[in-house]
Amino acid sequence: MTQSVTIPGYIAGTWTIDAVHSDVSFSVRHMMVSKVKGRFGSFSGTIVTAENPLESSVTAEIDLTSIDTNNEGRDEHIKSADFFEVETHPTMTYKSTSIAPDGDDFILQGDLTLKGVTKNVPLKLELNGFTPDPFGGTRAGFSASAEISRSEFGIDISMPMETGGVVVGDKITISLEVEAVLATS
Repeated sequence: MTQSVTIPGYIAGTWTIDAVHSDVSFSVRHMMVSKVKGRFGSFSGTIVTAENPLESSVTAEIDLTSIDTNNEGRDEHIKSADFFEVETHPTMTYKSTSIAPDGDDFILQGDLTLKGVTKNVPLKLELNGFTPDPFGGTRAGFSASAEISRSEFGIDISMPMETGGVVVGDKITISLEVEAVLATS
């Protein structure tokens, strides 16, 4: 039995992520007392909203060289073999595998590939709506979040602190604010 949901104002179609009006960011515990935030400036993706919303899909690619933590030295270190190893693995990809209702929101299951390792990562997904834009097009908005373990993706640098704990935490919180444009036929 195929499950279906009804979403007011829903529009089926193929959408291109508008990177200018979207944000891919993260935060990680630093020195055990605060969180450092960062974002990626270059990314792309396609969202297909199917007639049955629960058959929709997402593919996305993030350029890891576009990391920005507001500190050039830290960004260069994160690009190195200690973390992303961007010379060998310049991109991170996400490809959805299923979607299910979760109260008023959804859980989007998908495969995240980072540093050559692929793991299932569920995204808590909020559909923000659909609207015409002033240029004759149609836009859709989505918010999503997830937590991953960096060590599960082979980013297992350990920088212990003299007082206990580590300089960089293992848990990474990912936050996405996505605006997408409906493709015209």
